Amino acid sequence: MDDTAYVELAVGLAAKAAAEILKIRDAGFRVRSKDDQTPVTLADMNAERIITQGLREATPHLPVIAEEEVAAGKVTMPGDEYWLVDPLDGTRGFADGGSDFTVNIGLIRRGRAVLGAVACPLTHEIFYGMIGAGAWKRTPAGASPIHTREPPAAGLAVMASRHYQHDPKLAEFLAAYKIASLTNIGSAEKFCRLAEGTADFYPRLGPTMEWDTAAPQAVLEAAGGSTRTFEGKTLAYGKPGFENPPFLCHGRIPDA
Repeated sequence: MDDTAYVELAVGLAAKAAAEILKIRDAGFRVRSKDDQTPVTLADMNAERIITQGLREATPHLPVIAEEEVAAGKVTMPGDEYWLVDPLDGTRGFADGGSDFTVNIGLIRRGRAVLGAVACPLTHEIFYGMIGAGAWKRTPAGASPIHTREPPAAGLAVMASRHYQHDPKLAEFLAAYKIASLTNIGSAEKFCRLAEGTADFYPRLGPTMEWDTAAPQAVLEAAGGSTRTFEGKTLAYGKPGFENPPFLCHGRIPDA
């Protein structure tokens, strides 16, 4: 399989997982806590099963690392190339009846996120991209290319985490920028809004995991943006414990 086939696989599985999530949401569900006190639902588990089974059947040569499997103690060792899966990013908001949860399927190659698909189940959007080839958004009306935009003169449209919206560090950090609007979202949708050119900047000051960011980072960078650490390095993969440092996402790469 080439990268086009990989991304088509990811898009198809993200769509199937999104449909399962909506089915469970409509039927009602219980929420339980994992060992790290984060929430998990039947939607997380079923979506992950759909994705991991599909990836392992279609690409048996590639390791698959998925959030709920890791939480359950099943840690697959990564190689030079492997899948990273977050079956339901934004579970906390999903459990509270929110709308901004996503499905994330990304491919890592030699420590870099190279392609990915991000589904937004409630809006029936799937964002996908391949580094060097471009990015697209698929809706029921069809697929179209997406691109980041130049920041408007009126100021930046900022996306930020819903979980940290009252953190004074965020307001302090943003004081150095000209801000036109601030939207708080609890999932990888933030990356996608930068990728499609409806937002400009996403500073992440708190912790995330690699499966949270692999797919949306690939989409954003394929659309012309960047995801960099505070030291200016592209966010990389294969870190101890799958933990990310703080990072900054720009719709257009500064000084580029």
